[in-house]
Amino acid sequence: MVKQAEILFAHEIEGKTYLTDFVVDNVGSIATTFVDEQLKVIVKKVKEKNRSLDQVRMIAGDISKQLKKLSVGEGKIDDNALASAFDSFNKKELVTAFVEGWHLGAYEFDAYKSKKAKEKAQLTFVNEAEVEAAVSVGEIRAASMAFSRDLMNEPGDALNPETYPEVLKKEFEGSGVDVVVHDKNALEEMKMNGLLTVNRGSKYDPAFVELHYKGDESKPLVALVGKGVTFDTGGISLKGGRNISDMRMDMGGSAAVAGAMKLLAESGAKVNVVGLIQIVENMPDRHSFLPGDVIHYKNGKTVQIGNTDAEGRLILADGLIRAGELEADYIVDIATLTGAVVAALGTKVAGIFGEDELTSIMKKLGDYNGDFVWPLPLIDEYDETLKTDYADLSNISNQPYAGSITAALFLRRFVPESAKWVHVDMAGTMEAKSKGYYNQAGSGFGARLLADYAVEVSK
Repeated sequence: MVKQAEILFAHEIEGKTYLTDFVVDNVGSIATTFVDEQLKVIVKKVKEKNRSLDQVRMIAGDISKQLKKLSVGEGKIDDNALASAFDSFNKKELVTAFVEGWHLGAYEFDAYKSKKAKEKAQLTFVNEAEVEAAVSVGEIRAASMAFSRDLMNEPGDALNPETYPEVLKKEFEGSGVDVVVHDKNALEEMKMNGLLTVNRGSKYDPAFVELHYKGDESKPLVALVGKGVTFDTGGISLKGGRNISDMRMDMGGSAAVAGAMKLLAESGAKVNVVGLIQIVENMPDRHSFLPGDVIHYKNGKTVQIGNTDAEGRLILADGLIRAGELEADYIVDIATLTGAVVAALGTKVAGIFGEDELTSIMKKLGDYNGDFVWPLPLIDEYDETLKTDYADLSNISNQPYAGSITAALFLRRFVPESAKWVHVDMAGTMEAKSKGYYNQAGSGFGARLLADYAVEVSK
């Protein structure tokens, strides 16, 4: 086992032709070699137009993966050299990004593997005392995103509507986050008929979890509403496809909310935030809800079911109503909601909907923190496609186009008029491929985005 690897940047080996030629010939963002019996990891020069904090995270993730593979005990880096290589950013934010990428790059979900993952290499900086605070921030951000990943990667039999609340209670014990769990009986009293209807085919009871963090009660209340479908078969409108095992990740929105609450609490953010997580399982059964059924919501609206696989918006509606009851000033709902957003934006960017001012804030934050989003329009004319002869609206459009927009328009019907609202459709970003600080598994998307947004609008 190699005890330590030194991490260098391209400008640090200038004049050493044998090394610069070797680095150029290597594929990828880094090159690894021995020099005088010392393992060196050399970061290739990044073109100025490609320099970003997320590129720093990706490079750190690549290095962390490589050293873990080689069973290296420690990676040492000169923070001043990092600052020189990415001189358009300040050192503090660079160190935070590097630490974040380092820990997330080594992430592996091995809970169900007989052969456990290797230990990741320890990361040290030349000027440890100077960057200590920035390192701590990076570690908190990485741990919060990793928690979201853990939740997403759990199989549906382990993380279900009855166990999920217990996981959250355990995670937030002593953290400053108050966990309130509403069970089936409470949901009936609260008239959360969306949750109760969608979960009818499951052998588990549904749950609604509230995560209250009052870092500063003088701040406006921000409600983060997350879809928590622990497994989505589509219900009676059964999904097709050879392998739908990734539908255990249909609770990715709730994982983002849970990760954001962890990030806010552990960083001591001066915010007033409540996470609202609706937890169900969408299963076909003799008790399942059917196409044609009508749900009566607490706010007086009625919804006819056109397709039971459009279940996420049915439970988010209850979450939005609850956010109104709590008098939230800002509301963000987040969900793995539509295949249409994947067709529109692919797998690297989530779609966001809402007022231009708010979506602009969120896009800038996503560009900075790596949870990339792109604003999509709310076209009022498409609202007519949700009409049905039997209720106030249908849960699906009567037209085959603009599925992500009409889903957002459906949700808008349940947003309290007094709140400022943004909807995040993260269906495309739910799962990642192994590259940089991502691995072939649940992405953990949204934890950073929601936490940073809550901080920003609380200023």
